[in-house]
Amino acid sequence: MREHPAPPSAPDGRPSSLLLDAPGVRRTITRMAHEIAERNEGVEGVVLAGVHRRGVPLARRLAGEIEGFEHVRPLTGSLDVTMHRDDFAARGLRNTPRESALPDVEGRVVVLVDDVLYTGRTVRAALDALTDFGRPRAVRLAVLVDRGHRELPIRADIVGKNIPTARGDSVRVLLQEEDGRDAVLVLSGRSER
Repeated sequence: MREHPAPPSAPDGRPSSLLLDAPGVRRTITRMAHEIAERNEGVEGVVLAGVHRRGVPLARRLAGEIEGFEHVRPLTGSLDVTMHRDDFAARGLRNTPRESALPDVEGRVVVLVDDVLYTGRTVRAALDALTDFGRPRAVRLAVLVDRGHRELPIRADIVGKNIPTARGDSVRVLLQEEDGRDAVLVLSGRSER
């Protein structure tokens, strides 16, 4: 008789369903890297700007993947959107703002990289934060997971995985650099973003 593994648990112990395991995350990032290079006809003049927190390691991984087949590593940087959020007063300062560090974006194609696209409010804040660094030629959005339920007219150009969720569900991206393992979990009953 074959044993069925117990459903995975989120870091806080709540039951969850596994959307992507570590090999699935790796394959998804590889596919996204190819799509970024294709859409920009290479990576000359491209900056990958990871949105703190998990967008930063995702941007670095995408850059590494792209370097593997393009033989040139795109410029990367990090963007903190804490002070640009339109819900800052309601949310309060949950995390200490981190430093934004971007190369020159003037006239370049900036690909904003984030882990989950939900309401669109983080992306709107990222666009506001990006204007502090100059005027890019174009801005694109790459997300590992698009879960729907937009509150703003924002869509991703490059999506690793589209998943239908209930508004009360939560999608949790775990990355080796931040969490010690790679996985994407869907938790029922609580919204994070």
